Amino acid sequence: MRVGVIGLGTMGMGAALNLVRKGHQVTGCEPREAVRAELVAAGGNAVARAADLPGDLQALVVFVVNIAQTREVLFGADGCAANLPKGCVVLCCVTIAPEAARALDTQLAGLGLVMLDTPVSGGSVAARGGTMTVMASGPAAGFDVAQPVLDAIAAKVWRLGDAVGVGSTVKMVNQLLAGVHIATAAEAMALGIRAGADPQTLYDVITTSAGNSWMFQNRVPHILAGDDTPLSAVNIFVKDLGIVLDQARAFTFPLPMASAAHQLFLAAAAAGHGGKDDAFVIRVWEALAGIELPGKDG
Repeated sequence: MRVGVIGLGTMGMGAALNLVRKGHQVTGCEPREAVRAELVAAGGNAVARAADLPGDLQALVVFVVNIAQTREVLFGADGCAANLPKGCVVLCCVTIAPEAARALDTQLAGLGLVMLDTPVSGGSVAARGGTMTVMASGPAAGFDVAQPVLDAIAAKVWRLGDAVGVGSTVKMVNQLLAGVHIATAAEAMALGIRAGADPQTLYDVITTSAGNSWMFQNRVPHILAGDDTPLSAVNIFVKDLGIVLDQARAFTFPLPMASAAHQLFLAAAAAGHGGKDDAFVIRVWEALAGIELPGKDG
């Protein structure tokens, strides 16, 4: 298939590379020249602007950060939607509010394009391994065209119905849990360190005990290594938990745990750590309690 991928970051690059490996004709869109070079070296093509993507794409996969960037790459001055052929399927893999997904669907349909609401989960390892989970909704005709793309990038595709917005709703719930689990993992490690527990031993014990979670097991090693390279940044959860809380307010629905976690990510961002790995929300406790974190940045 002729496939475009907009956004060659942690997740998008993994998707693009797996599409190349599966034999698809892939053109990535990414402003950073060095990142484009990685895709070209792997056998794909790359452009700096969405407007420069080929006009004969059968599918377009969007992996930017938020709804503003999504609208810009599709409908902005350098956007690509107006250049895409009718019937091209746009897979929106961005975490956005359900109503934003529905608005995109309406705008794309007006151009004769088909939208699939396809947010993803799994992190950088799953993206590179082609084993992401996709929470997908949209018309059956879109799935008929896009199935080879989904097969290349995901180990599990949840088809959640024909209505755009359902995929984003399920991803919203996932992000509520993910954000709370990361914040709680950081809180637990901070308490253990403050009480004098050895951080590595604490991690080893918890990961074999009932208190473990996927996020604890995945994120705490970043803290132990002192490596705040952003595989997923603090700012992502400022955004995603903000989406969760906005939706809850619209339903007059209380979310005390998500609200507390959001405040912790906001505090980390306000302290200058927004671009750092999300596990380093623990620096809120470092500042409050004067704990010494392990690793090179401790």
